[in-house]
Amino acid sequence: MLECVSPIDGSVYATRPTLSRDAAAAVAATLQGAQQTWAARPLEERAALVMKGVARLGEMTDEVVPELAWMMGRPVRYGGEFSGVLERAGHMADIAAEALKPLVVEDSDAFERRILREPLGVIFVISPWNYPYLTAINTVAPALIAGNTVMIKGSTQTLLATERLARTFHEAGVPEEVFQNVFLDHRTTEALIGSGALDYVNFTGSVGAGRAIERAAAGTFTPVGLELGGKDPGYVMADADPEAAAETLIDAAMFNSGQCCCGIERIYVHESLWQPFLDKSVSIVEGYVLGNPLDPETTLGPMASRRFADLVRGQTDAALAAGARGLIDGSAFADDGGTYLAPQILVDVTHDMAVMRDESFGPVVRVMPVASDDEAVALMNDSDFGLTAALMTRDPERAAAIAGQLQTGTVFMNRADYLDPALCWTGCKDTGRGGALSVIGYHNLTRPKSLHFRKG
Repeated sequence: MLECVSPIDGSVYATRPTLSRDAAAAVAATLQGAQQTWAARPLEERAALVMKGVARLGEMTDEVVPELAWMMGRPVRYGGEFSGVLERAGHMADIAAEALKPLVVEDSDAFERRILREPLGVIFVISPWNYPYLTAINTVAPALIAGNTVMIKGSTQTLLATERLARTFHEAGVPEEVFQNVFLDHRTTEALIGSGALDYVNFTGSVGAGRAIERAAAGTFTPVGLELGGKDPGYVMADADPEAAAETLIDAAMFNSGQCCCGIERIYVHESLWQPFLDKSVSIVEGYVLGNPLDPETTLGPMASRRFADLVRGQTDAALAAGARGLIDGSAFADDGGTYLAPQILVDVTHDMAVMRDESFGPVVRVMPVASDDEAVALMNDSDFGLTAALMTRDPERAAAIAGQLQTGTVFMNRADYLDPALCWTGCKDTGRGGALSVIGYHNLTRPKSLHFRKG
């Protein structure tokens, strides 16, 4: 039995029984059996059904928003995830015909040579709790549009989200045998992956869990797409507006209580802008209201679980004991020592500290001064992760030169913590492998088939 424990008050918000191995295998077999019939439908019809499912989800926003607050703590004032879901699914529907069309090499009287894109089969999506709809739709929408069938497993922390997503698609006309939500424990999940019954596994979560999935898939030749978090840096360059940079980077560090895959965890500031950047950053954070996410006045909700909050507290306490300084008076916030965690800005930090090296995923950001671009690049690259980096500057050419040196999947200029569906969402190093959205997202959910026909 899976239990979602609410970070609001520690109550059990929802429970669901898990499937047995045989029952999970039966779901995979059903999806395999339905895949060719689904793929035989016209592309336009599949895309239209997906977009109807997205629209149906939007009609449930009044239910989804408080449900997410209860399950993972995001304040209701920020609404749900529907606008992002619509943007991502809509873009993938719009580009589907172009992305999936055959690549014609030759069409002459002598030869026809082309490369087709064919669906892989059954796509297994394992989505996280921090943005359960947004992260799921990255793969669900293009997978279904491309002619695959989909099995989805959500996080226990947001137990009801993937169940609701599947239901909205079914209500919109996507057949139940084409898109199935499942509740599985870890052992059954690994056994299912290891059985070879799946044709692609997409996972967003921790490095440890990603390694377990790779081990489970070993020898099956099942492709795996992994997004395993980050320690994303921001760099405030000497020509930047320090106040505007603080507005962008602090929001990217603290939104959703810092529980964003591409949230900013490290900030490097050119020494000439050090004090004005810090002054603005402190004023922003001091204006936050930590409290019950169901209260519309709350701007900072609890972390999703006590375990996550304790990890951040431990990292912060260790850094303070090693010489770091906190700029925020935690007593000004309703920090209860549990899931409600006061935000913090740390200075006098070094890369010897775990808080600068290990993923935190919480409302604490660390700020270091730098004297040059070279120093900033070296520090930004000094990480086991590589998801995004944000450059604050007025000089696009300088930003492009630095971007070429960064070991990361996405480089932003004058923005952060955003996923552009027209661009490939990807990472390097311990952030994982693969890529979602954009034309490349379709390529990862299909396989090439070459036709070489000699005429006459």
